Amino acid sequence: MGKPTGFLEYERKDGPVTAPKERIKNFKEFHGQLPEEEQRLQGARCMECGVPFCQAGTMIAGMASGCPLHNLVPEVNDLVWHGNWEQAYVRLSKTHCFPEFTSRVCPALCEAACTCGLHAKPVSTKENERAVIEYAYANGLVKGEEPKVRTGKKVAVIGSGPAGLSAAWNLNKRGHSVTVYERHDRVGGLLRYGIPNMKLDKSIIDRRIEVMKAAGIKFICNADVGKDISGKELEKEYDRVILCGGASHPRDIHVPGRDAKGIWFAVDFLGTVTKQLLDTNFEKVPYELAKGKNVLVIGGGDTGNDCVGTSIRLGAASVTQLEMMPKAPECRAASNPWPEWPKVLKTDYGQEEAIDVFGHDPRVYQTTVTEFKKKKDGTVCSAVLVSLEPKKDEKTGRLSMVPIEGTQKEIPVDLVLIAAGFLGSEGYVAESFGVKLNARTNVETVNGSYRTGKEKIFTAGDMHRGQSLVVWAIAEGREAAKEVDKSLMGYTYE
Repeated sequence: MGKPTGFLEYERKDGPVTAPKERIKNFKEFHGQLPEEEQRLQGARCMECGVPFCQAGTMIAGMASGCPLHNLVPEVNDLVWHGNWEQAYVRLSKTHCFPEFTSRVCPALCEAACTCGLHAKPVSTKENERAVIEYAYANGLVKGEEPKVRTGKKVAVIGSGPAGLSAAWNLNKRGHSVTVYERHDRVGGLLRYGIPNMKLDKSIIDRRIEVMKAAGIKFICNADVGKDISGKELEKEYDRVILCGGASHPRDIHVPGRDAKGIWFAVDFLGTVTKQLLDTNFEKVPYELAKGKNVLVIGGGDTGNDCVGTSIRLGAASVTQLEMMPKAPECRAASNPWPEWPKVLKTDYGQEEAIDVFGHDPRVYQTTVTEFKKKKDGTVCSAVLVSLEPKKDEKTGRLSMVPIEGTQKEIPVDLVLIAAGFLGSEGYVAESFGVKLNARTNVETVNGSYRTGKEKIFTAGDMHRGQSLVVWAIAEGREAAKEVDKSLMGYTYE
């Protein structure tokens, strides 16, 4: 497990990052990698802690602690330290099929649970993982090999996001013939059109898809299941179907003036930007969407941050980001001990860029919108904001954020991006297959499994668990694939 005294001898060192004012000039990835020898020293920092919470993937106080994939983190870090990159890739691949995605977009649940994090900076497991997978690609270790034996069973996967790709990869390895259906023009789902290019370069997705195609997986794009093709048709053609359409129903803001032009759901906006960049091979940037505009982002999560960074790259005149909840503390509170997920202030890349460009943090806490105002042509021109305060309901004991009377103020707004999360899956897909949705509008499953009320239909990812992380989606795809495989073959595997 690394070098026993490594965490005492070496400081954490992350890869180089392009300065904010330089990186906003384009949509390229801006996180670099350390030289090989320096990366090995980062592997050496992984101590013999005895109980590696980093790979636990368990729930503590309602939050995930450690990797949901149960990656063999200390073992991989040890192999990195010894420079045995090929074996590090082999070991990582035992639990993880897409390290190139999580090493770029995962919030690193493993690092939050790292024992080193108790008194110092945690091991840079995320960057170690990226170094391993990039070495593997560069040295021809990532191969798309068809299974030696095919079972004769056919499986359809609906949705090509991380859950769908994970399920497809694992089922194909078992010898089943897998076809993935995607409603958009390109494969990737949320990875493609929900995450900006500077965070996850789309060539990274394309590289993996080519490997999957070489392994025998088929992809059908521009196929909106439930509209272009019915669930009944797919049930008839395939032995099993896995619904991996994601939590694609965005949460809306119901206030006067919501019908004004210039108000977008965040993922629609991000997807439009990415599509134009890809369609023109990055030669045409859609500056017209935000250039010279006062942008209001509603939502303080990762998607809201992505909207901030994207708007700045498109030349926004100003960016304001609203967050309903109070500002998080800079250090762990006594009520939030390790190894719980640290509920502390996080300043992400978009906010860093806004601070550099505009001179201040774009976030406004404990604030929401009460009204949008529009011009005569119907375009949004301003937003009325109100401050919020936490208040406990005496009957239920629940704490909620309520408006403070007399705190309304109006700000100029030309573009609004709603990044308030998702309510669950879109109903038409479930309806086409005749499966039920639960109270959260996720697909209902039997006894906590991945099987729906219909024998041939399964589900995984956000469509199953609700809005979550890419790493959880990959883990769900893998587990659903196991369950589907057992239902087809009558036995399971580890």
